[in-house]
Amino acid sequence: MKKREYKNIMVTGGSGFIGSNFIHYFFEKTNSKANIINLDKLTYAGNPNNLTEIQNKYGNKRYFFYKQDICDFGGVNKIFQEHEIDCIIHFAAESHVDRSIFGPKEFIESNIMGTFNLLEVARQNWKDRQDVLFQHTSTDEVYGSLGDTGFFFEDTSYDPRSPYSASKAASDHLVSAYYHTYGLPVTISNCTNNYGAYQFPEKLIPLMIMNMMEKKDLPVYGDGKNIRDWLFVEDHCSGIWAIVTAGRYGETYNIGGENEWENIKLIHEMCKIMDERFPENAPHNKLIVYVKDRPGHDRRYAINCDKIKNELGWTQSVDFAAGLRKTVDWYLDNQEWIDNIRSGEYLKWIEKNYERR
Repeated sequence: MKKREYKNIMVTGGSGFIGSNFIHYFFEKTNSKANIINLDKLTYAGNPNNLTEIQNKYGNKRYFFYKQDICDFGGVNKIFQEHEIDCIIHFAAESHVDRSIFGPKEFIESNIMGTFNLLEVARQNWKDRQDVLFQHTSTDEVYGSLGDTGFFFEDTSYDPRSPYSASKAASDHLVSAYYHTYGLPVTISNCTNNYGAYQFPEKLIPLMIMNMMEKKDLPVYGDGKNIRDWLFVEDHCSGIWAIVTAGRYGETYNIGGENEWENIKLIHEMCKIMDERFPENAPHNKLIVYVKDRPGHDRRYAINCDKIKNELGWTQSVDFAAGLRKTVDWYLDNQEWIDNIRSGEYLKWIEKNYERR
């Protein structure tokens, strides 16, 4: 099958964790000659510093950045037309489950209405074109919670348990509806937990690394035995690119790490790495504290990703042990990035909402 090629790719949320990693992957690992147009509202989790190297090398040549809210139809439409967009890769989303529990409104607005706006811009401009694509990036959390066995498949019924996952489920359904109703060329991906460089430190792995660096408590929800499947972010990016260039229109593809860890065991593993890096502060696991469990906390996620492997030839390339060490070392080596991030208001929010058990 001949792979699809594009001229102008709009990446939403391109200054966030996965979006910025994708843009790095695109310029450093693919042979595409397309331009990248990055739209990011630059909320607390969007960081232009994630793309300094890309900006310096490709800025205003093949890389264009716009501080733009995807909920603003007129603003998005103007950029879309100016750059003659023929592909949208949609990452932009509010994504932190805890924040969705305490303040769901932003999640409904960004994840549902923002996706709707993008779909409408694409539909109105592309009309009946079939040489274009709307790639919607979603999460395995839309499927709900698993027991001790079994896996999520692409045809698993949706059963979201938090305002975040419900908002992503709604956006998934909107994207699928635009394919079936209007014939809009779309693909959808649902991924497991990502880890790697540039991840905002409200998420488990960077939060634990940074807290260990500062000798702070390592908060663990409930009994710590909730299980997540971990996917190295660069492997996720290669999966997205495989879908964008060769995925079948109207199809959903699961992208997983096939790498399940109990939260508490993962934290102990990170503590061991930090013990090696900073033996004078060992053992780091003495910092572990158990906190009140999160409402609606899904017990286990695990994804079957045979479809993307069999159809598109994708596979994971990074061993988890190596990926975790690489991630820890990235945070240790990028103190200035951390200092810029941690000067924000999110620390006050963390301290307020993580109640000790």
